[in-house]
Amino acid sequence: MMEKTPANFMDGAIPAGLLAAVREQRPLVHHITNSVTINDCANITICAGAAPVMAEAPEEVAAMVAAAGALVLNIGTLSRGQVDAMLLAGRRANDLGIPVILDPVGAGATEFRTATVRRLLDNLDIAILKGNAGEIGVLAGTGGSVRGVDSGGVADDPVETARTCARLTGTVVSMTGAVDVVTDERRVFLVRNGNPMMDRLSGTGCMATSVTAAFAAVADDYAVASAAALAAFGRAGEQAAAGGVAGPYTFRTALFDELAGLTPDDLVVHARIEEIYGV
Repeated sequence: MMEKTPANFMDGAIPAGLLAAVREQRPLVHHITNSVTINDCANITICAGAAPVMAEAPEEVAAMVAAAGALVLNIGTLSRGQVDAMLLAGRRANDLGIPVILDPVGAGATEFRTATVRRLLDNLDIAILKGNAGEIGVLAGTGGSVRGVDSGGVADDPVETARTCARLTGTVVSMTGAVDVVTDERRVFLVRNGNPMMDRLSGTGCMATSVTAAFAAVADDYAVASAAALAAFGRAGEQAAAGGVAGPYTFRTALFDELAGLTPDDLVVHARIEEIYGV
């Protein structure tokens, strides 16, 4: 269905301009995130051009987020104390107009995870909900499946699944997959940058969330920022794979290097973001 929908390409100068803004402004991205990928998320944020901070102590999260340009909430290694910290930080971010990016890692795998995502969505103004197809399908109620923290895909059309989730949650939905889908329900962007090697690493989804937050910190349009961030991250993956890597871990190193070296001029030419219409 996605292939048959009429489409036009976003001007590459738009994602290029956002990448340049991240590099110029170097926004602070506050993460309350999981222990598995925390170092990768910190480093990919630096490679994107932003500055990371990882802080989840309830005693300091409100003060820390006040200095940030965006807040990432990632439930990958969840605890009750962490949820309390997320709510404290999220409410402060909402008060200050700082975008909150929620990564519902493993939503649908357990009742605790799914209930936590619902609680965060109900109690906070989430700017961007960034998840894989299974997670977004679960939250949309359209038949997503999750095993552990891995996506099992969606039963429905991916575009309609993402749009339904955006309508139900009132957020921009950024759904990653072979083709990424970003939507605010009204507009739909398909991001075709990326490489299959990115699926062979733990943490690329979390890293994509960090890059998304960096772009959201310098943008007013969170749907465009999300699409631009995924195009930049995907383009880095394309370049990393093209370098003749030996396997997943050399690809990982190359992915960081390629994002750090990515230029706005490269995105002007190589960003592949379609805005589809007629949906």
